[in-house]
Amino acid sequence: MLPLPTIVHLDADAFFVSCELSLKPELRGTKCAVGGRERGIISSASYEARACGVYTPMPTKLALKVCPDLILLPHTAGIYSKKSREMFDLCETLTPVVQRNSVDEGYLDIGPCGFKTLPEIERRVRALQQRIWDDLQIPTSFGIAANKLVSAIASKARKPRGFTVVPPGEEAAFLAPLKISVIPGVGKKSEERLAASGIRLVSDVLTRSERELKNLFGSGWEEMLRTARGEDDRPVHTDHEDAKSYSVQETFGEDISDLAEIERIAKRMIDELMPAIRGDGKRVKTMTVKVRYPGMENSTAGRSLAEATDLEAPFYPLVQPLLKAAWTQRRPLRLVSVRFSGVEEKGSQLEMFAQTDEKKRRLAAVMDKLNAKGQAGIVRHGHQIQKED
Repeated sequence: MLPLPTIVHLDADAFFVSCELSLKPELRGTKCAVGGRERGIISSASYEARACGVYTPMPTKLALKVCPDLILLPHTAGIYSKKSREMFDLCETLTPVVQRNSVDEGYLDIGPCGFKTLPEIERRVRALQQRIWDDLQIPTSFGIAANKLVSAIASKARKPRGFTVVPPGEEAAFLAPLKISVIPGVGKKSEERLAASGIRLVSDVLTRSERELKNLFGSGWEEMLRTARGEDDRPVHTDHEDAKSYSVQETFGEDISDLAEIERIAKRMIDELMPAIRGDGKRVKTMTVKVRYPGMENSTAGRSLAEATDLEAPFYPLVQPLLKAAWTQRRPLRLVSVRFSGVEEKGSQLEMFAQTDEKKRRLAAVMDKLNAKGQAGIVRHGHQIQKED
């Protein structure tokens, strides 16, 4: 009996835009994007807008030039983390082995489910894809393969609403005709450098000698060769109910170097994470900011509050100094992430201003509920939530 592919990668399509369109379904099929009009960038664009040349993180002013009829949608605080939690909760109705990589993508290991045939696997995963749409109005793409590497590449092969299965043993054949840029870590500059050496497709790696690969990839040549063959033995790491940290990250379609814009994105991440922390009945004490350069080098900086909290405001002033501390090389960034740790159970608060903070906490809880319903008229850290009729 042939082995079955048991690793599934879920990748939500234009996630931020899809979340907003779940509140504004009348805008489906239009050229729209999530982003700020003033000193802003596009953080997510519909596929109709992408067809006109709008990409992430294009400056909003430029996006409006290339697509004059672009509809700009402001960020709705709270909805992204809510939709993400609900999406992965649905995944856990299929298998308990779910790894939540970020708000919009993750892995499922369906090996423990006991499926006997490939058609059965396809049917069950397609049913999950349909349920995410029916329940949440979030379109998704799925890749199914024998490992994480190939399933992740497969999920992006036919977006949006893609569904790609790579049977075991066909990993190398699936990857061979694809552009070398599908390999994780091969960015635009690396792609250009490799193209100058004649490597444009994944299959080109397999035709090179060991000496040539060493010259091109240095000490990482063997890993690149294994990757080109579609080999990967990383397991799917499950989430634990008692979270030790909360994090979210954003990878930019194009590298970005605007400090003010990066700061705005990081503060939006705080707005996304705190409702989840409050919803779990937790408080956090430490915030860590991570930046990643185009060459995949990471740098981090963190700071702790005197007391754990589940409110956004105490962490806002830490964003700029942490960014400056982490972003030591003033080069454009590929990724930024915010992580909260030092998780504590919510208990009696002894600080001097407990009563004042409790009022803020009750207000925050009300805001979370309104955000979850798509209601508006409220601003948290300058993010206007638009009222829905």
